[in-house]
Amino acid sequence: MSNADPRPSAATAAVPTSSTTEPWTLSATEALAAFRSKDLSPIDYLTSFIGRITAEDERINAVTEVVEEAVTSAREAEDFYANATSDDLAGAAATRPLLGLPVIAKEKHALAGRGLTQGLLHERDTVADHDAAIIARIRAAGGFVHARATSPEFSCATITHSPMWGVTRNPWNPDLSPGGSSGGSGAALAAGFAPLATASDIAGSTRLPAAFTGTVGYKAPYGRIPGAQPLAADWYRGDGPMARTVADAALLAKVMVGVDPSDHATIASPGFLDDFDPAEAADRLRGRRVALCVRLGDFPVGKDIEANTRAVASALESAGAHVEEIELPWTAERIFETAFTHFGNLLAPAMRAATRGHEDTLAEYTLRFMADAEAVAGRRSFYDGLAMEAQIQAELASAMDGFDVLLAPTSAVAGLEAGASYLDGITIGADGIGREVHSDSGSADSSGAGNAGHEDSAEHPVEGIRLDHYWQAHMTMPFNICNRAPIVNVPSGMADCGIPTGVQVIAHTYDDARAFDVAAAIEQLRPWAGLAPTVQIGSSDG
Repeated sequence: MSNADPRPSAATAAVPTSSTTEPWTLSATEALAAFRSKDLSPIDYLTSFIGRITAEDERINAVTEVVEEAVTSAREAEDFYANATSDDLAGAAATRPLLGLPVIAKEKHALAGRGLTQGLLHERDTVADHDAAIIARIRAAGGFVHARATSPEFSCATITHSPMWGVTRNPWNPDLSPGGSSGGSGAALAAGFAPLATASDIAGSTRLPAAFTGTVGYKAPYGRIPGAQPLAADWYRGDGPMARTVADAALLAKVMVGVDPSDHATIASPGFLDDFDPAEAADRLRGRRVALCVRLGDFPVGKDIEANTRAVASALESAGAHVEEIELPWTAERIFETAFTHFGNLLAPAMRAATRGHEDTLAEYTLRFMADAEAVAGRRSFYDGLAMEAQIQAELASAMDGFDVLLAPTSAVAGLEAGASYLDGITIGADGIGREVHSDSGSADSSGAGNAGHEDSAEHPVEGIRLDHYWQAHMTMPFNICNRAPIVNVPSGMADCGIPTGVQVIAHTYDDARAFDVAAAIEQLRPWAGLAPTVQIGSSDG
C-alpha cells in the first residue's frame, strides 16, 4: 500500500481505498461469498493473514501469539467448500455461518489449553481449561481463532501496553495508541491481520479502539452476550465483536448472543438481527428521528471530532432522517465519579484479589486504577452508586424520548500517546492529542488553563485544557452506566493527528437492530476504508 499521507481534512467523509486484491483486504462477508463460489480458498485466506502478521506486527505489536491449529480448521473448511452442493451451502449458512473465517481473539477470552494471563506477568504460566463462551460459539459456527490480541493488564486502561507484551501501536499513526482495552483487536483489524475480532467493554474498551482505528465495535446490552464468571455479574461489562464493516460486526454478533448456562444474566435473543439488511439501511432512514449530542454535557470535544460528528449528522439528514440537536445535563466529572464508585465496589476488589502479593510486577496504571477506584468507593457507598446511576439513566431516557437513536462522539480527544500511562491527568494539545501530565509539571499545563473550562467553543477552546483523570476525555462510560442500551461505533472521518474518529449510535434498551441499522446507513453514506496505510514509527508530526 502507498506510503502517501492518507489524511483528508477533518470533515472529509472517506479515505482512499486500496486497489490491491490481496485476500486479507476482503471483509468476512466478501470472503464467505468467495468461499461459496469457489473463487477463494479458506486456506489462502488464512495464509494471507498470517503473512500480514509476519510482515507488519513487529511495528504494531498487536498479536500475542499465532494459533497453529487454525490451519487444520481452514483445511476442513476448504474440503467442505470444494465438495459442497447447493443444499450443503444453504445448510452451512444456517448452522455454521462463520465456516472458514479466521477470528483474532482478545487474550482475555480463554482458549482451552492455551495461556490465559490478561497481560499479568504473574499469570504467565496459567493455562485455560476450557474455551470462553464466545470462543466456543465461534468454533461451533465454523469459525476459528488464528491469533490472539494484546490488551492492557486486567483490561483496565484505555491505552494498550503492559510489562507482559510491550506497547501496541495504532497502524494509522504508530506514535499513538489504538486505544484500549481491546486495542490489540482494533489495531489488528486496521492492519489487516483479521476480518473479525473479539472484544470486551466495561467503560468503552470496544468502542474506543474502534474509534481510534477506524473500525466497527458493538457494545451489546447487558445480558445479550455471555461472559466469564464471577465478573459476568457486573452489569457494566460485556463481550462483543469488532470488525471492519457493520455487516461483519453483525455477522459475528449473531453468533455470540443468547442464553448460556455458564452466565446466569444472559437473555434469550431469538431472531436477533434476522431482519438486518445493511444494503437497505440508508433507504430506511427516511422519517427516523436522530438526536445529536456533541458534548454529552461538558466533555471537551475537539474541533475535528465535532466537525466529523456534525458531518455524519448532516449526511443522515440529507438521506431523510430528522436530526435534532439536544443537550444532556452531564459533566465528565459526575460520570467519572459514578463509574468509579461502581468500579471501587466491584472491579477493584476483584483486581486486588487477583494480584495480591504481585504488586511489584504490575503496570503503574493498574495500581493507579485500583487506588482511584478505591478512593471514590471510600467516600461513596454501593447504594450511593446505584442512586447516581439511576439519575443518569433517567436523564438519558428523557433526552432520547421521541427519538430512534442518539448520535454522539466516541472520544472527546482525538488520540492518546502510545506508551503513556496518564497517571497524573491529561492535557489536550492543539492537535487534539491527549498528552500525559507529569507530576513535576504542577496542576496546570503550560498554557495555564488548569482544570477549568470544559466548554468547546470559539470562546472556550479545548486546547490546553487539563483533566485530572484521562478517563474524563472519553465519552463511552455514560453508556456502561446505562448498559442496557446497545451501541455501535462507526467511523466518522479523520482527525487532524492522522488517526480516525468515531461516532456512537446509541439505541433504546435492547433495540439492537436500530443501532445496527443507523450505523450501516452511516457507513453507506460516508464510505470508509477499514485498512490503514503502511507508515513508519516516528513519521507523524504529532
